[in-house]
Amino acid sequence: MISCNDYDYIEIVCMHRYPIKLTLKSGEQIECVGLDTQRNDSREECIKVSIQGVEQLVILTDLSTLEVCVDNPHFQQISFKTS
Repeated sequence: MISCNDYDYIEIVCMHRYPIKLTLKSGEQIECVGLDTQRNDSREECIKVSIQGVEQLVILTDLSTLEVCVDNPHFQQISFKTS
C-alpha cells in the first residue's frame, strides 16, 4: 500500500492526463499517459494508463518512481515507498 500523500500524486497525473514515465521496482520503464485509478481483479490498487492508445493497469506497489514528462506547476518526479 502506498501512502495517502503519494496517492495524491497519482490522482494529479490522472486528473491532468499528463504524459508520464513510470519506473517499476523491477527496473522496467513505461512511458504512458495517466488516466485513472482502479483496482484490478485481485483487488490491488492500480493506476490505469494508456500506452500508445492501449489501456493497461499498473499495480501501485510495483512503482519505484513516477516522472511527469511535461512542465507543470505540481511536481516533476516522485519516488514511492510502500508500507
